[in-house]
Amino acid sequence: MAGQESIKLMPGDFLLHEGEESSEMYYLQSGTLAVLKRKGDTQHQIGTIISGELVGEMSFLDKSPRSATVKAMTEATLVIIPNEKLDATLNGLPKWFTALLHTLLDRLRKANARIRI
Repeated sequence: MAGQESIKLMPGDFLLHEGEESSEMYYLQSGTLAVLKRKGDTQHQIGTIISGELVGEMSFLDKSPRSATVKAMTEATLVIIPNEKLDATLNGLPKWFTALLHTLLDRLRKANARIRI
């Protein structure tokens, strides 16, 4: 992923906020991130993202608002993947594949909505 734009976060820095609009996702090259979900006035950690994983992929793919907040637990380096790259890739794939992605995303969002904190 050399030559792509990247960002660095320090511990405590926020990458994404629940409810925000999305135009990019990220590939976590190094570090650890916390996934936080709001309940009332409190945020609860519901997951951890480690190097080698993607961040912000659900909103990136279905263009819905961010479903969680993501914050750096350690120093982190992320590669930015803009929406245009995904669109260019998806345009070359069969329609059934994009339908599969949208079906899986819809089911995942519904399952996330049922998570109790």
